[in-house]
Amino acid sequence: MELFPVPVNSVYCPKISIPSQPTIRPNMKSILPIIKPEELMELRQRQEFVLVDARFGKDKYADEHLVGALHVDLNTQLSNIKADFSDGGRHPLPGPNQFAETLSSLGINPDSHVVVYDDQFGANAAARFWWMVKAMGHKRIQVLDGGYEFAVKAGFPTSSKTEVPNKAEKYPIGSWALPLANLEELDQVALDENHLVIDVRERDRYLGKKEPIDLIAGHIPGAVNIPFSSNLDSDGFFLAHDQLKEKYAFADKTPENIIVHCGSGVTACHTLLAMDYAGLEIPKLYVGSWSEWSRNGRPIESG
Repeated sequence: MELFPVPVNSVYCPKISIPSQPTIRPNMKSILPIIKPEELMELRQRQEFVLVDARFGKDKYADEHLVGALHVDLNTQLSNIKADFSDGGRHPLPGPNQFAETLSSLGINPDSHVVVYDDQFGANAAARFWWMVKAMGHKRIQVLDGGYEFAVKAGFPTSSKTEVPNKAEKYPIGSWALPLANLEELDQVALDENHLVIDVRERDRYLGKKEPIDLIAGHIPGAVNIPFSSNLDSDGFFLAHDQLKEKYAFADKTPENIIVHCGSGVTACHTLLAMDYAGLEIPKLYVGSWSEWSRNGRPIESG
């Protein structure tokens, strides 16, 4: 049995056999899911688009934001948080109907070109927003590479005024069009050699050395650790397309058998974004992630 080719700083886990040179899908998107700060500056001069600020906390936005940006809140608009985190984890998805209302409130219609940013290199709510918008079937949605800081460094103007969204009709309601996994599926496939569960949390959390957020430290048995931070270069930008293509080449074989998770289904979207940027099919997202798994009496590994 061969090993999935996982980066050096990750934990190896025996899984299904993969060809040495997997074929990458040739049908690259007409619009890439990542936009560079300088490209955003050019876009601002060329055409109308909807700019979304997904930084955590309304105060940051009120103090200063990129001109024209509208704020979206992770806890109230991108999640349907419940009193019991064992039911769906810390950031369960809202229903498509609820999220459609959020999109309409931001002035977004199906034809809108949308750009979203945060201040965590896209690893916080920006990637989550990207996944949700894309899962609604939206075509033109991008995450700002480097986030808020690098947009400001590139010369994008800022403001503290209240921005007013364009009027938009109710966004069409559908179902989530990107694949999802749930707790019951993880029960069945976590230790199956024909499946791969990827944990994108930092290494010490995966190893059970620390757990700053959830109640129990460790990881799902059988999961392999590929921290989302390894998608970035030393400056905090996404690795080049070809580097990400090589990094996640193993995912091209059977993406339907790959499940990606994190602590609560937010930073996992950063890795799904990186895979999409590499031209790969987007695997399943386990939204409940460690926050749900660890609260439901499921087996836990550490070390």
